[in-house]
Amino acid sequence: MELSVAIDALVPRYALWLALSDLGHDPEELSRSAVLAFFDEDLDSFLAHEGHALNERARRRLRRDLDRYDPARPTPHEFMERISLARPAGTRTPCSRP
Repeated sequence: MELSVAIDALVPRYALWLALSDLGHDPEELSRSAVLAFFDEDLDSFLAHEGHALNERARRRLRRDLDRYDPARPTPHEFMERISLARPAGTRTPCSRP
């Protein structure tokens, strides 16, 4: 589950990137331990600064997903982005309409 889905609002990726960087993490190379440390120690204050909060049910679901986070495996978003970048310009996907 992505954070934006968990809080049912858009989380600015750049703001999250800056928050992670300010805390000494490399946002481009996050380990599972760095992700979990941010979740446990800094996520609530980051969300409050952005005007959001995470309810308890969403917190449990997100934590469960983050426990399985593997930086070697692309997220669904990263996977779809790679597919779209690999497709030659002007080609259509099976779902495309003329």
